[in-house]
Amino acid sequence: MTTNTNAPSPVASPASGAPPTRRELPPLMTLTDRAAKRLAELYASAHAGQLLRIAISTKGCSGHAYDMTFVNEAGPGDEVIKDHGLTLLVDRKATLFLIGSVMDYEVRQLESGFTFSNPNEKGRCGCGESFHV
Repeated sequence: MTTNTNAPSPVASPASGAPPTRRELPPLMTLTDRAAKRLAELYASAHAGQLLRIAISTKGCSGHAYDMTFVNEAGPGDEVIKDHGLTLLVDRKATLFLIGSVMDYEVRQLESGFTFSNPNEKGRCGCGESFHV
């Protein structure tokens, strides 16, 4: 008889009656220091009392685009993300598109804004406005 040494050992045996311990899932999304700083500035000024909500819309040449809006409260379909002491929301329908994403804030010569490093993206359109998975 062969034994699989790579198989995970159970945390609690079924005979003990204790439910198995679940490992903590990685965060759905994280913020860079620059994104956290800019979001904190927005929360403290023009968008005081509001939360940033991130969704994915059907748009552009490649099919999907990031959609960010400020809302007064979380909706029933929103996932709550906490990072750097800040709270933001992700539309539940967008979670599969955003798993493992990092939101950054970039300042360029002619524009500035939030950007996403998304490991789920398979490609972007030529203008960079949309992506596909």
